[in-house]
Amino acid sequence: MSDDGPRGQVGKDSFEARLKSAREKQGLDPKASDPDKRLSAPSAMGVGMRVGVELVSAMVVAVAIGWALDRWLHTSPAFLVVFVLLGFGAGLANLWRVMGPGRMPGAK
Repeated sequence: MSDDGPRGQVGKDSFEARLKSAREKQGLDPKASDPDKRLSAPSAMGVGMRVGVELVSAMVVAVAIGWALDRWLHTSPAFLVVFVLLGFGAGLANLWRVMGPGRMPGAK
C-alpha cells in the first residue's frame, strides 16, 4: 500500500523538519540566522599555506619521479631536470588555479 494521501505528506514534512533540526544541532548546516558563515572568504593564512604546500608537493613528486627514472635507466640527471621543470610548472598552474584573477572567494 502506498501513502499518497495527506498522511504521507505530513510524515515527509515532519521528517524534513527533524532532519534539518538534527543537522543544525550537529553543526552540519549553518543556522538560517547566520548566512555570512556560508559565504565567508578563506583566511589569508589558509590560502598561503595551501599554495605553499601545493608548490612544495609538486616539486617533491617531480624530483622523486625524475630521480627514480634516472636511477632506473642509468642516465645522467636528464629526467631529473625535465621533471623539476614539469613540477615547477605544475606548482605554478596550481598557484594560478587558486590565486588567479576572479578566483578568490569574497574578492570583488
